Order: sequence, then structure tokens, then C-alpha cells
Amino acid sequence: MTPFLLVLSSPSGGGKTSIARALLQARTDVGYSVSATTRAPRPGERDGQDYHFLTPAEFERRVAAGDFLEHARYGGHRYGTLRSEIDRVLRGGHHVVLDIEVEGARQVMERMPDAVRVFVLPPSARVLAERLRRRDTETAQARRTRLERAAEELLAAHAYDYVVINEHLRDAVNSVGAILDAETSRVARQRDLVAFIEQLRQGVVDAAARGESE
Repeated sequence: MTPFLLVLSSPSGGGKTSIARALLQARTDVGYSVSATTRAPRPGERDGQDYHFLTPAEFERRVAAGDFLEHARYGGHRYGTLRSEIDRVLRGGHHVVLDIEVEGARQVMERMPDAVRVFVLPPSARVLAERLRRRDTETAQARRTRLERAAEELLAAHAYDYVVINEHLRDAVNSVGAILDAETSRVARQRDLVAFIEQLRQGVVDAAARGESE
């Protein structure tokens, strides 16, 4: 099996990070790419586990050094995916689950066209707005800005390979898991398939020659 990159995107509050974390807990064949950001940690978040928290100067230095697969500005802060994170997970033989915003996903699609892309939709505008409100980490104006941006980001869903509606987290996680299983079975990702088929074919030929079908 050849590990691959799974990109989860959604408007802020759509649930992509919750799905990514649930997949990581439930499956042994996936690894999580820890994104970098210039925003401050939220309560309970830890550096190197939830995000790599960088200063704006350090973030810009690493952009200039070509360390990022993608990077974008969102909500007044910088976010990005370090190439070293992707390489680390793939070298371990695991699929990379990457939850990123739409702009960053566009860059990944350009640079890694074989990535599997899943757009996560909220079940309704009301639910999306309520999820943002429950975070209680931003002003009302900041939440309005996120909703305005979400209206634009929803237009990008048609560019993805799959769409999953995240009404109930368990169902959404199961849907994304099914996508992982199906994509893993693609012929192009089966490293030893050619050798196995040839071995199987030769065995069938030998069985036929011995008359074992009688």
C-alpha cells in the first residue's frame, strides 16, 4: 500500500479538525500533520500537538526558506503546512490527514495533484453559526467575518473529490473512513499488486496443467 495525503477542508466551524482527530484515534493507518500558525494557543492547546505556534517573524522566515507546502492568512493570522510534517508521516508508512482552509487546499492541489480531497459541509447555516459562537474565543464582529468568508468558501466544494455533511460527528468520521478505505484499494496504490497477480496467474496456469479443475 502506498500512503497518500488526505486533505480535509471546510469553512471555519465545519468540523474538519474534529474529524481529523477522531480518525487519528480510531485508525492505525493514518498520521496527523500538525499545522503551523501565528495565532495564540486556545485553552487546552499544546505546541507541537495541536499546532506549531510560531511568531510572525519565524513564520515569514520559514516561508522564505521554502519550508511550507502551503500557507495562507485566515482571520488575521497565518496558517501553513510544513513539508517536514508531511514527509514525517509518509515515511512512517501512514496516510497523512491534513485539515486546512480552502486557500491552503488550493495550493496543495497544485503541488500534490494525487492528494485525495474531501470537503466537509455543515448541515445548515444555523449550525455553523452556533458552532462558531460556542467557541467563545472571538468577538461578534470576528464571527461575522468568518461567516462572510464561509459563504465564499462553500463555492469551492465542487473542486473536491468528495463531500461529507457533518451533522453527526460519528457518521462524518465513518464516511471519511470509508473514503480512505476505498482510495487505499485503488490499483495504482497497490505496490505489490503486479507481482501478486503474476504469481496468482502462474499458479492458476499450473493448476490447469495438472488438471485440478476436474
